[in-house]
Amino acid sequence: MGRIKTQARRTAEQVRPVASTAREVASHRIEDARVWAAPMFDRAAHSVEDQIAPKVSQFLTQAAEAIDPSPTLRRRGRGRWSTIALLAGFAACAVGIVLYRNNARQWADSMKDTSADASRWSGEREESTARAEETGATTDETSRRIY
Repeated sequence: MGRIKTQARRTAEQVRPVASTAREVASHRIEDARVWAAPMFDRAAHSVEDQIAPKVSQFLTQAAEAIDPSPTLRRRGRGRWSTIALLAGFAACAVGIVLYRNNARQWADSMKDTSADASRWSGEREESTARAEETGATTDETSRRIY
């Protein structure tokens, strides 16, 4: 037994440096693997979050709506509100068109009256200027009489 014990000690002394070197190499390789794997896991997580999760969420939402026995108020009300908004828009457009046309007619009528007044005024002025020239009055006196 003493001989086996001695041989085991010698073998242990020979294996010890090899074992420590193997341990160092293994720890470096594990660290290298972690350095490589961490960004890969991070990219995979972002890929799942950005691409797969929304699709799964949309699928589950559609499935829930498809198997729901009673339609929700939100789905029924959406069509009503859009129809009401569309009809209100049409009504506002119709009112705007009517007001625009009435305003255009009034403006045209007032322009006709204004042009008639202007031509009548210019005619009166020409007549008074002609009379003033016949009588020999100055322009200042004539303008005072007109105004």
